[in-house]
Amino acid sequence: MRFIYLLLLCTMVTSVTQAQLQAVRKKSGYSYWVHVPDHLEEKKQSLPILVFLHGRSLSGSDINRVKRYGVIRAIEKGKQIDAIVVAPQTSNGWNPDKVMDMVDEVADAHQADRSRIYVCGMSMGGYGTMDVAGKYPDRIAAAVAICGGGTLGLACGLTKVPLWIHHGNNDRIVPLSESQKIFKAIKNCNPRADATLTVVPGGTHGSVENIFHQDAIYDWMFGYTRQL
Repeated sequence: MRFIYLLLLCTMVTSVTQAQLQAVRKKSGYSYWVHVPDHLEEKKQSLPILVFLHGRSLSGSDINRVKRYGVIRAIEKGKQIDAIVVAPQTSNGWNPDKVMDMVDEVADAHQADRSRIYVCGMSMGGYGTMDVAGKYPDRIAAAVAICGGGTLGLACGLTKVPLWIHHGNNDRIVPLSESQKIFKAIKNCNPRADATLTVVPGGTHGSVENIFHQDAIYDWMFGYTRQL
C-alpha cells in the first residue's frame, strides 16, 4: 500500500508540473515552451516575461531538447521563478525580430508586464541574448548572457540595457575572449554602461549551466524595470 501511495503522489506532482508547462508549436516563427507559475497567476497580477535562448546543441525541430539545460531544466528540478518563462527553439541561430514577435504573442496571451521583459541565454543563446537586447534596448529591462559573445556593431545599443555577462576561464568551446570583446566594445561606447563581466574560475562551457539553478541572476534581473 505504501508503494502505491508513493506512486500516486509522484504522479500527482508530475501532473502539476506538466500542467504549468505548455508547448506552443508554430508553423512559422519559433515553437516554444511557456511556463506560468500558478502561485502568481492565481493572484491575477501582471507578470514579467523571462526569455531563455538555448545553445546550438539544442537546435532542431524536437522542442523537448530545450528541456535539457537552462531555465526550463531548473524549473523541472524544482526552482520557482516569479515570471512567465518562455523558451523557444531555433534550427538556425537566433533572429531578434522573431524572438520579439514571440514575446508580443506571449505578452498578449497572458496580459504580461511589458515594462519587465528579460532575456537570458547560453552559448549561441548568449550571442542571441546580446543581439536581442542590442537591437531592442527600448524593450528589454535587463539581460544575462552566459558563455557566449556578441555582435560588436550592437555594442552601443547594449549600453542602454543592464547586462550581466558570465564566462568560464576554462571554456574550450567559446573562448572567454568572445565575452571580453563585446564587454570592451560596450564600455568603449559608454564607460558608464550598466554592464558587468564575471569570469567564473575553472568554469567550462558546460559547468556554467549551474548559474541557471541559482538565485543570483534572477534576483538581479528582476530588480530592473524599464520605463514605458
